[in-house]
Amino acid sequence: MARNKRGAAEAVIVAAVDGGTAELIPDRDRPRAWSLLIDGAPQSHVDLDDPMYLSFAYQRRLGHVADLVAPAGRPLQVVHLGGGAFTLARYVAATRPRSSQQIVEVDAALVQFVRERLPLDPAARIRVRSADARAGLGKVPDGWADLVIADVFGGARTPAHLTSAEFLADVWRALRPGGRYAANLADGPPLAHLRGQIATAATAFEHLALAADPAVLRGRRFGNAILLASDDALPVAELTRRVAGDPHPGRVEHGRALRDFTGGAPPVTDASAKPSPLPPPDAFTG
Repeated sequence: MARNKRGAAEAVIVAAVDGGTAELIPDRDRPRAWSLLIDGAPQSHVDLDDPMYLSFAYQRRLGHVADLVAPAGRPLQVVHLGGGAFTLARYVAATRPRSSQQIVEVDAALVQFVRERLPLDPAARIRVRSADARAGLGKVPDGWADLVIADVFGGARTPAHLTSAEFLADVWRALRPGGRYAANLADGPPLAHLRGQIATAATAFEHLALAADPAVLRGRRFGNAILLASDDALPVAELTRRVAGDPHPGRVEHGRALRDFTGGAPPVTDASAKPSPLPPPDAFTG
């Protein structure tokens, strides 16, 4: 059951969900915008009046990916592994009307909470399924998706079974020829998880790119990186331009520089998979 923590000028909405304690914190600068936190870790930001507004840096980068999948305005078929506040699905629905989208979110209580407090546009063609991300992906028909986005965290960590070559082989199966895969990855020094995920993606896809804050890529702090993969050539030049022009500018690595970045890390398999590392205690402060 959700409850409100009322302050002088705002109300934080709190609810117990399967993954912990969910909080919706109002944005003081935008009347119908909220940040979703799970156990204090920021998950999503959504503006109900302007779903094309993406506040978090990693969400902006995923928005760039969605923009560049196909010519502007063309409807897409998108699978979202991990729901959060349905931010990217709302973005695609607003920027590409008539798109067909599937959200797979294991936390059924979170899905209900978001549906009640941050309702989806009933005209949007967005189906939400409460299921494990890998199990839900397995139900997607072969070659159905233009884009698969993985943004799955439980206890601030990506579950181990969503980091392996076997998982990425199923992503590849669900994508149409030339479709794209984008994953939100979180890591910090010495970046072993990030390097392993790049090596793993290379077992399924020919072309890779990575967008992140330069400080994260240099291993100076914990943060998010967006991995983009496809069998077709990627729009690296345009992605680089957009990422560099964001309010929090990022850098894009690809080609030989990205291969060198892996440092010879081996691909991850189901047998060797581990969850992504826990963020440091101060990762979400300051």
